[in-house]
Amino acid sequence: MPWSTPFDDPIGLRGGRKLRTLQEAADFIMQLPEAEQQEARWQTAIEMLINAAETGGGWLMFARIGMLRALSANTRRR
Repeated sequence: MPWSTPFDDPIGLRGGRKLRTLQEAADFIMQLPEAEQQEARWQTAIEMLINAAETGGGWLMFARIGMLRALSANTRRR
């Protein structure tokens, strides 16, 4: 499945921006500070994104869930 594959439902970010594809989600993670990228929540999210891009199927749903969980953990910390 290509990195341009869209999520069934876009992932909303603060400020109204939305992550619509696997690539946009991966780019979002890559723009985080290096230390934050290394946190387990983001490592799990990127693993799910890679699995979705490489194998497709149900991994797209897991990639979306991984992103939502990582983002919500970020909200809880602030």
